[in-house]
Amino acid sequence: MTVDHQLPIPPGDPVPPREVPFPPHAPVKGSYAKLVPLHLDHTPSLFKHIGGQNNAALWTFIPLEPPLAPPLTEADAEALVRKWTASKDPQYYAVEDENGEALGLVSYLSIVPTHRRIEIGWVILGKALQRTRIATETFYLLMKRAFELGYQRVEWKANSLNKPSLAAAERLGFTYEGLFRKHVISSGVRRDTSWYSIIDDEWSAAQKGFEAWLDQGNFDQEGKQRRGLKECREA
Repeated sequence: MTVDHQLPIPPGDPVPPREVPFPPHAPVKGSYAKLVPLHLDHTPSLFKHIGGQNNAALWTFIPLEPPLAPPLTEADAEALVRKWTASKDPQYYAVEDENGEALGLVSYLSIVPTHRRIEIGWVILGKALQRTRIATETFYLLMKRAFELGYQRVEWKANSLNKPSLAAAERLGFTYEGLFRKHVISSGVRRDTSWYSIIDDEWSAAQKGFEAWLDQGNFDQEGKQRRGLKECREA
């Protein structure tokens, strides 16, 4: 008598077998932004744009744990960059302008090729990046690469008190999924985490919206947008 050891198939949509690679830590360039793997040479410009006492507020919601601290000195900045250049997950990128100056940081993290999900986080944008085409294109490039690699889900998580991050997620087309209450403890403070995602089924419409918004024709001679990103996406 033979025994069938095959496990029952659970309900749900079947997923075709496909190998999804760990994202290559390689540059990606758009029309305005260039994402470059973080390296020590970025330290001076990053300290200029996101370091020092004048930029301390940019680090309010960044969960640094001792012995690391916000880069109030160039030595602090070098210690952070040195640690982060050695990291595989998170995978850090400097956001460069057309002149090659690093104006901020972003990363992929929580990278799980087996389940085809990946997160965008550790977003620290200097004042020169905020509310710019470079910033918007940065997130577009990260999402585009993830979906082209075969990931099915791109996540965005934020401290529930971080209103700018929550607004950014919604503007970029992420869907709010809920609140993880008392999710983590960071620097002795309880954090509730808001979860967002965009999935591959939604990417085609989102991508067209990004491309329409980023098009030169969407901006007047003063650089002001003619249509907002949400309007472009819904069109």
